[in-house]
Amino acid sequence: MGQKVRPTGFRVGVMENWRSRWYAPKREYGDLLAEDFKIRKYVSEKYQFAEIAKVEIERTRDQVIIHLFTARPGVIIGRKGQEVDRLKGDLEELTGRRMDLKIVEIGNANRNAKLVADKIAQQLSKRGSFRRAIKKTLDEVMSSGVYGVKIEMSGRLGGAEMSRKEKASRGSIPLSTLRRHVDYGLSEAKTPQGVIGVKVWIDLGDYSDEETADGTNAKAGQASKKPKKTYKR
Repeated sequence: MGQKVRPTGFRVGVMENWRSRWYAPKREYGDLLAEDFKIRKYVSEKYQFAEIAKVEIERTRDQVIIHLFTARPGVIIGRKGQEVDRLKGDLEELTGRRMDLKIVEIGNANRNAKLVADKIAQQLSKRGSFRRAIKKTLDEVMSSGVYGVKIEMSGRLGGAEMSRKEKASRGSIPLSTLRRHVDYGLSEAKTPQGVIGVKVWIDLGDYSDEETADGTNAKAGQASKKPKKTYKR
């Protein structure tokens, strides 16, 4: 039997930082963990179109700081910041705590595994050909300057009566090399025939070669001198 580990979870505490950063006594830990889940679920459902890759949560004594990593920050900010103020108010009403939102822009969506998986899932939901989606995505991701990419789909592909798996890869995906930044993303495509799971692995290179925290400048020669933008609200 294969022993498979999520690449990002495998590197947490060694090379990757935790997605939730806070401390709590034992009697409060479960409630805060469930609250983090509610925040992530609410943001992902309400802003499916905003291309949110991940949500990081920090807690202090009197407030919650939420970092939204997105490829479309303008959609979340809205006109004159109205949309982000509305989101802040909704989250404060949901949790009963004071919120502080920080929006971090992702420079290249093709270098983020979660966004790539969501993009494939959207094509499958619109009844697109899964083979065409795989081939086009592999070309786009490799052209963005990564070292390797692997895509796996599972479900009733093409409306078949029996579910099956399809895999395709380009380049290298060293899953067990901790110094390599292997990004991982999972998404689901809801089709009339059932749910199709989409997994994406992207090798962004060594952590030591990166210039930004989100891995947008992993490969030498593709590096940009511009720092990533952060919008505070």
